[in-house]
Amino acid sequence: MSVIGIQFNKIIIDKKNTAKGKINVNNNVAVKDVYKTDLTFGTSKQNTLQFDFEFKVHYDPGIADMTFTGFLTYFEKPEVIEAVLASWKKDKKVPKEVMTPVLNSLLAKCNIEALVFSREVNLPPPIPMPKVDLK
Repeated sequence: MSVIGIQFNKIIIDKKNTAKGKINVNNNVAVKDVYKTDLTFGTSKQNTLQFDFEFKVHYDPGIADMTFTGFLTYFEKPEVIEAVLASWKKDKKVPKEVMTPVLNSLLAKCNIEALVFSREVNLPPPIPMPKVDLK
């Protein structure tokens, strides 16, 4: 149904060398765990899903690494929550109807934060920036 929020628990930036020459930037997001948690809205409690994640950016050759860990909170109907939990417990998979908005939200949030931090430590942007080609 909807992503309620994303929270970071740890952000690590390890710059090893100055960025020069040809640089390859790779990023990856992984869901590490999925579980049910209660969220209080006023006087009532609602079940939500919590997705623990890890987002990594690697600058090659051996220039820098960024790692973001945290969790995403997802609100859904109780029967969908139970189906997602059963699927996760069985084979560590989440139905694509739920995983698609989760991953899209994580990538959007994490890439923006990685972009900001790359500027702070003088690294190239981790995502391609728009370019103008005047003809």
